[in-house]
Amino acid sequence: MKILPATEANIAKAAKAILAGKLVVMPTETVYGLAADAANPEAVRRIFVVKDRPAENPLIVHIADAGQIEAIASAFPEAAQTLAGRFWPGPLTLVLPSAGSVAQECTGSAGTIAIRMPAHPVALALIRTSGRPLAAPSANRFMKLSPTKAEHIDPEIAKQVAMILDGGPSEIGVESTVVDCTNSSPRILRPGGVSRGDIEAALGGPLGSLPSHLPRSSPGMYSRHYAPRAKVLLVTRLGPEMTGLTFDEPANDRQIKMPLSPSAYASILYDCLHRLDFLGVEELAIQAPPEEPEWEAVQDRLRKASA
Repeated sequence: MKILPATEANIAKAAKAILAGKLVVMPTETVYGLAADAANPEAVRRIFVVKDRPAENPLIVHIADAGQIEAIASAFPEAAQTLAGRFWPGPLTLVLPSAGSVAQECTGSAGTIAIRMPAHPVALALIRTSGRPLAAPSANRFMKLSPTKAEHIDPEIAKQVAMILDGGPSEIGVESTVVDCTNSSPRILRPGGVSRGDIEAALGGPLGSLPSHLPRSSPGMYSRHYAPRAKVLLVTRLGPEMTGLTFDEPANDRQIKMPLSPSAYASILYDCLHRLDFLGVEELAIQAPPEEPEWEAVQDRLRKASA
């Protein structure tokens, strides 16, 4: 793999590759992303090919400065400004009306654009050095486990990128929360690194509910996603012969004891699933987490992995 330390010189090389229409894997605090110039349609289309991603599934555009919003979104509602002021840089994505200045492939069919300002120094440096907003979905094959370390990158993806910048393990460990701000009542399209409770506290009221039929204006809206190769089973408790994740003391060396903190659990979830998947087992059993609001993002990922 073309894994390089995220030095200033290598970030400059990565920015040069981006401007030449190539793809680069960059670290973020959520997961590693497959980055391209968001205004280059050919480069953005290449993301879909490399990931084997459906064309209808929009991409998140990453920025390094709130001033970039004006160029890529046609409106920045008050609620979105409040959330950006509270949670950016960070694991929160805002869906806004698109200004049409990025490649249409970024926006899917909804006419909206998903925007995030990551809280990772390497990602921010790459965006600033390239001088471009970057389209950067997770650097995995469609529906597969997201990478939270450089070594998690699929070798087939590694062959098709200019380089992989190693920024260490992702701190958050699951993808960003996506909030649709195109209606009068913001609503969560995908739970993630910022909790529903924190968002509602910032807005001073409850979030809106999702209609039964909603265009895919956000990544992560498929019923199956974020899945390892092995079949995932959600169980009440792991048996002594099972391989998987548990809150109890492990019964064998193929069981990993997980933390009882939802944020700590999320931060290592994908890494643990990558490690267990590497064993080549057919099934992974996961002890179901508590049915409590703060576990929403973890529950979402496990539900989709086991679908």
